[in-house]
Amino acid sequence: MIQINHVSKRFGELEAIKDVTFSVTKGSIYGLLGSNGAGKTTLMKMIAGIYKQDKGTITIDGEPIFENIKQKERIIFLPDALYFFPHTTIRQMADFYRHIYPKWSEERFRNMQELFPIDVNKKIHRMSKGMQRQVAFWLAFSTMPDVLILDEPLDGLDAVMRQKVKNILFQDVAEREMTVVISSHNLFEVEDLCDRIGMLHHGSLIIEKELDNLKTNIHKVQVAFQGQIPFSFLQHIDVVYQEQRGSVLLCIVRGEEEQIIAHIQKHEPILFDLLPLTLEEIFIYEMGEQGYAIENILV
Repeated sequence: MIQINHVSKRFGELEAIKDVTFSVTKGSIYGLLGSNGAGKTTLMKMIAGIYKQDKGTITIDGEPIFENIKQKERIIFLPDALYFFPHTTIRQMADFYRHIYPKWSEERFRNMQELFPIDVNKKIHRMSKGMQRQVAFWLAFSTMPDVLILDEPLDGLDAVMRQKVKNILFQDVAEREMTVVISSHNLFEVEDLCDRIGMLHHGSLIIEKELDNLKTNIHKVQVAFQGQIPFSFLQHIDVVYQEQRGSVLLCIVRGEEEQIIAHIQKHEPILFDLLPLTLEEIFIYEMGEQGYAIENILV
């Protein structure tokens, strides 16, 4: 298990992470979301042991991660901006990884060449961004990590390769109980992958929930009445956002589905639809509550 307790990190005058606490269960996929500059990469680098937190603790299976060689041998961090040694081939990088990571599997490396059909003697710096991303995953999966930390991991991969990578992730989580922390601006991918999500904004964790629970607690409502909207209609439900389109009132409402339905039906609407939200829509409206301008985007 990864445990983050009351962690803060400052760079000069910038407080990048502010008193963040959450945990990631072994054998699960955790999605770290947030606005640009929210602190996601900083937090992931602390989980990987690259940065040391100023306050709080970060442990993996009860041990601190920073400057802990034993734990770092179990972790792979794939950053958004990949780095390989200059002018190295895939084979040369594989040999380096083999000496660094004790659980390196040469058999898996060879088998995965069918999934990543690239010449192992080709120099990585001459490859496209997408091919370099494939190499990064190929090497990472071959180390057989217990913890895989991914920052914008699928950027640059085509649709077929994205699905291949996701299938390997699912396989390793199911069979080896690998733990994954993933950050991506593609919320459709996060929604497809993750068991639980945490949402950062200006360095603070504003939401931390199981993905299924998050979706059951916020809804899109379309409602219309004969004549004017009843005065008490919006007073007794938690409306995150509302927009009038002709006679139809469109709302984002937080709460239990049964209670929302009962409240709305009590006012005898002539039109009523209760619709689920995607993770992207939930992200947009939660950010709206934090001060982002979201007018006229309800669809």
